[in-house]
Parts: sequence; structure tokens; C-alpha cells
Amino acid sequence: MSTVDPLIEDFMAQKRIAVAGVSGKKKAAANLIYAKLKEAGYKVYPVNPNAEKIDGDTCYPDLASLPEPVDGVVIGTRPSVAEEIVRQCVEHGVPRVWMHCSLGTHPRGSIRMGRAITSVSEEAVRLCKENNIKVIPGACPMMFCEPVDLPHRMIRGFLRLFGGFKDWD
Repeated sequence: MSTVDPLIEDFMAQKRIAVAGVSGKKKAAANLIYAKLKEAGYKVYPVNPNAEKIDGDTCYPDLASLPEPVDGVVIGTRPSVAEEIVRQCVEHGVPRVWMHCSLGTHPRGSIRMGRAITSVSEEAVRLCKENNIKVIPGACPMMFCEPVDLPHRMIRGFLRLFGGFKDWD
């Protein structure tokens, strides 16, 4: 069975990434991902229509407002919002999307468990595939962004051991 490894390697090789779903909640997954990517040297753009600044950085209301095209978008929103973000990706030619999920790629029940665990939407994944956007439906970029912290390294190992990185079928 295939894994998402080639997609992850491709996504992490990019340098301009938007993170949708950053918020005023410092410990929100999107905020942590944004900070980690920025710290690792990526050119990152925070996206949220309800915020003007995140950690002192200009926050953009949508992908159309970004000052330059991005190579990928990390989605850290509710699944229903992920669909709108993917539509923006289609409109603006974004070739890669990573939908955050704390428990691997589409773990059983994650969509039913709610927004605290996943941004993955079956409809958003379908839209990506129909529009030739490379999609990672789950997992967390922090599991792969060097240097990987111990908790994310452990989660990555656990998910690899128990098949948590299977492609979405």
C-alpha cells in the first residue's frame, strides 16, 4: 500500500507556504504550524479573514490578498472551511494542500470527532484531486519540519508503526 511520504517530501521542499486558520488563540494548531514553519526559514503567510495581525505579522483575509503566489497551503480550519480554502487554491493555482489532522491521515472517526482534531473534509479532498492539486489529507507538518520536536517525532513514529500515514482512498 502506498504512503503519503512522497507528497510530504514534495510539500516540505517548498519555500512559500500559506497557513489558513491562524487565530487569536496562541495554542491553535494553525498558529503552532505557522510559527514552526517561520522558525524553520519558510516564507509563511497567515490567512484568516477575521484577523489583522498574528504575532505582529500581517494576516491576510484570503489567498487572493497574498503579496505573492504560494507553493502550498496548510489548512488548519474546521472541515467546512477547508472546502472554501481549496476553492481559493483552485482559483489561484496553488498546487499543494495539506489538511491538518492530529491523528494521521484520516484516522477512523476523526471527521466525526470534530474540528479540534481535523481539518480534513472529504469534499475538499475530492476538489483537490479533481483539480490536480497534490493533497495530504491529514497528519501535521510539525511532524516533518526540521528540527522535529520530541512529541511530534514520537507521534510520527507511532503513526508509522500503526499505519497512520495511509493515503486517502
